[in-house]
Amino acid sequence: MTDTKYIFVTGGVVSSLGKGIVSASLGKLLQARGYRVTIQKFDPYINVDPGTMNPYEHGECYVTADGREADLDLGHYERFLNVPTSKYNNVTTGRIYKTVIERERHGDYLGATVQVIPHITDEIKRNVSLLKEDFDFIISEIGGTVGDIESLPFLESVRQLKRELGRNCICVHLTYVPYIAAAKEYKTKPTQHSVKQLQELGIQPDILVLRTEKLLHRDLVRKVALFCNVEEEAVIQSVDVPTIYEVPLVLQEQEMDAIVLHKLGMEVGSEPDMSLWNDFLRRKDSATEEVRIVLVGKYVTLQDAYKSIDEALNHAAVYNDRRLVLSRINSEEINEGNAAELLSGMDGIVVAPGFGERGIDGKLAAIRFARENDKPCFGLCLGMQCMVIEFARNVLGLEGAHTTEVDEKALHKVIDLLETQKNIINLGGSMRLGAYACVLREDSLAYSAYQKAFVKERHRHRYEFNGDYREMFEEAGMKCTGENPDSGLVEVVEIPSRRWFLGSQYHPEYTSTVLNPNPLFVSFVRAAIGE
Repeated sequence: MTDTKYIFVTGGVVSSLGKGIVSASLGKLLQARGYRVTIQKFDPYINVDPGTMNPYEHGECYVTADGREADLDLGHYERFLNVPTSKYNNVTTGRIYKTVIERERHGDYLGATVQVIPHITDEIKRNVSLLKEDFDFIISEIGGTVGDIESLPFLESVRQLKRELGRNCICVHLTYVPYIAAAKEYKTKPTQHSVKQLQELGIQPDILVLRTEKLLHRDLVRKVALFCNVEEEAVIQSVDVPTIYEVPLVLQEQEMDAIVLHKLGMEVGSEPDMSLWNDFLRRKDSATEEVRIVLVGKYVTLQDAYKSIDEALNHAAVYNDRRLVLSRINSEEINEGNAAELLSGMDGIVVAPGFGERGIDGKLAAIRFARENDKPCFGLCLGMQCMVIEFARNVLGLEGAHTTEVDEKALHKVIDLLETQKNIINLGGSMRLGAYACVLREDSLAYSAYQKAFVKERHRHRYEFNGDYREMFEEAGMKCTGENPDSGLVEVVEIPSRRWFLGSQYHPEYTSTVLNPNPLFVSFVRAAIGE
């Protein structure tokens, strides 16, 4: 392949239609044909990244291996493609403007008036092309919907790129076809208006993807094709399915990947090899026995706040031939008095990551119940730190033991801020971020899960296990079984006397994919089902 091919995915009518899932599904089909594929997300908000955004507003903040705090859609891209993303895969309006303004301050524009066109659009286009050396296909998802004022510079960049790239570039537009119950019919007018808005911006979609609850009659599809100036076979229906992992198969049935190749002037060739993907779905569908896991965290009321954890548990359950029944408990609603009532019926407990004081007491209560009742328990980041705090208070007898994130005057700062973090003023992008090495003890639970002593997992935190207390913890039964080989920082803690009691300072959920579930999650679920 001599030329990189570009696919732009836009959305209309309403947000949250699943542009990310459609992008990931199309990418999976192209990858299954032997192509090298990556997906990038352009977010219209002015935040430089989602690192300082409330999960209630934006959902999970994903982290790439090279340390970029990114949109949760990058998690979908990695879980589908099984290929790591990078800082180039997520770009916001804030980052675009920040770069352009810094260049202007530096004098790079030689006194020219800096404008949206060409300077902002040129910077967007530059970011589109940054990945071209390593991939055959670059799928670029434009956040928001057509008509949003924030998206206009990105859509103008798409218009320019379609003109410049010619047949190496296509646009896929995703819209919603609502069902009006009173009229007992689906309405295509919102899709027509959305496409019209896109055309007014100078972009003619090559492929339409219609999000619907049920399969549309062929007459409606013909109508959409006629009024939107799109070939009938290029109108794809994305009908609701039980799991997002079935979406690639829905698109494959309608030959969307073949249509894409045809429109890009490429040979279609043989069908994509989706055998491993289908094996995963077969195992998922055939699982009948349940495994009951509870997630304890303070953002549980928002579906996407812990998206990677949810999916990692799903992957692990499938590979243990179990059907996951996932419950969520707000950590502000659990305490020493009701922990037994809320948690006794669960097979395993996951204590979620997070920031700040709110909900910590509930996490400590859940951990104490798990430790004292030998219930499999998995602490992630702050969850791991809460394991350390609970052990310090209730086993070591260190009254007032805490993290300095919550109590700077704590008598026993078992979780403390690194010296390199103490003088940081800006919160965004200043934590310990990205993949760091971890060396595991060979006699540890973590080693038996990974089946190797050296791993690299992703981090997103400021506070660390205080090494001054390490010997005290080890002697009392909480072992520090994983550490960073360069800094000596503790990465994993375990209590070997319990069936499965482990906390990781890093976020193993970020690296769990459909075809490669994270080993710690697989091991945890195996313990939860009693194996």
